[in-house]
Amino acid sequence: MYGALWRVLPGPWWLRVLILVVIAAAIVYGLFFYVFPWVSNIVNPQDVTVG
Repeated sequence: MYGALWRVLPGPWWLRVLILVVIAAAIVYGLFFYVFPWVSNIVNPQDVTVG
């Protein structure tokens, strides 16, 4: 999979690395600001207290 992704991306190796870093940052941003808050509203953790 990674080899196929590497071959599909345009440009020299440094541009490919830059594109992959931007894509990874966008995925992490989307997870933290959209997916995780949405899931936290659906999944109610048990009220656990440490005594």
